[in-house]
Amino acid sequence: MSHVAIVGGGIAGLSAAYELAKRSVPFQIFEASHRFGGIVETEHHDGFVMECGPDGWITEKPWARELAIELGLADDLIASNDATRITWIYRDGQLHAIPEGMRMMVPTNLNALRYSALFSQEAIEAYEREPSRAHELKQYAADHAGTDESVANFIRRHFGEEVTRTIAAPLLAGVFGGDVGTLSAEAVMPQFVSMEREHGSLINALTARTSANAQPVFTSLRNGLGTLIDSIVVTLPQQSQKLHHTVAAIKHENAHWHVEASGEWRAFDHLILATPAHVTRTLLSSIDTEAAALLDMPASSAVLVALAFTAEQSQNIQIPAGFGFLVPPKTQGSGLLAATFVDQKFPHRVPPGGRLLRAFFGSATAEQMQSETDAYIAAVAHAQLCDLLGTQLPEPSHTVVRRWPQSLPQYTVGHRARMRRLDERIALQPALTLLGNAYRGVGLPDLIRDGRATAASIAT
Repeated sequence: MSHVAIVGGGIAGLSAAYELAKRSVPFQIFEASHRFGGIVETEHHDGFVMECGPDGWITEKPWARELAIELGLADDLIASNDATRITWIYRDGQLHAIPEGMRMMVPTNLNALRYSALFSQEAIEAYEREPSRAHELKQYAADHAGTDESVANFIRRHFGEEVTRTIAAPLLAGVFGGDVGTLSAEAVMPQFVSMEREHGSLINALTARTSANAQPVFTSLRNGLGTLIDSIVVTLPQQSQKLHHTVAAIKHENAHWHVEASGEWRAFDHLILATPAHVTRTLLSSIDTEAAALLDMPASSAVLVALAFTAEQSQNIQIPAGFGFLVPPKTQGSGLLAATFVDQKFPHRVPPGGRLLRAFFGSATAEQMQSETDAYIAAVAHAQLCDLLGTQLPEPSHTVVRRWPQSLPQYTVGHRARMRRLDERIALQPALTLLGNAYRGVGLPDLIRDGRATAASIAT
């Protein structure tokens, strides 16, 4: 009998498995598909490094970097090209640069706003008034302590409707595939909620921070994030890896967890469920109906399309400088939410002279695309990129299409309170832990942190 069962072979489950193996704790990790890594996957084609899921992580969160270094990947770490970091917003038929010094939708340089065509004069004036409203905003936070609100309401209170619609909505849709009208401010941007409680004004809070020790915004790996997955998997005992093993049911009997995988029941001392929320909900429904009900959360699907262009094809491609662009949700004629200029965001992604673009579809458009062919999806991505960039792109030399159904759980208003209640329910079950992007963060560093911390707790 193995000590620990891990159900789900994404980055959270793999991080737990890595830590258990490091501490010589016996385990088995069950993955229904043919490969480990979940949405973290990299393809290589003729010198192009094509990410099928996330392309990096937020540098200021240390846990992914720490793991990469432990795995011997220190020399493979690369930083985003922040010297040319510009993000564009599509508005009124044109791409407009987000002004310099913006942290998400909060400016640190009010002067830069005055030269931006992205905002109207009314929106710029709303930004300029926000620092003088610090006492009012801080008092609001004190009066509503312990309550949550939507991202839209939070941003609207500080900067008005135009800022909410023009920049907050596309930024959050590009990360969560969600609606700022329903996403939780407390769960999605806790740093800004804390700033309001302490300073009132978000602009005052950010400008008071020192930037002397500035880091690159994003970090990745030279040959793609798939390298991280491969490097973890080779550290795991072969007999512990159970690919093509779908877990159909779980139960707790005689002081052990019993897992039914591919028609066979096996017993374990501890159980880690590192599956998507809807899968975890199904497995828990026979164990704790209240816990299962708390996992009945909405999730958005995603579709990613990477389009590679050779050096010869790229000679006449006109792409603006920067990392890419965002499209406000429900923009007429576009289901695209974001595009990345991959070769400009990170080094070592294309052969000399090549270009690599990535298109991201979410929400209802991604749901509709799940059943479409790769050729159809690639054609839609190509057409919409041409339209939004205002140029005719050649047919790509290679495309990669990935569908990720229900991959983006929505942290709706009240999320943290629901997770606290879920933690209380799970604590009533002996030796059971839930991992994944539905609980305490969606980024790779958060999932790695939680996976390793869980395994360390079990080991000790």
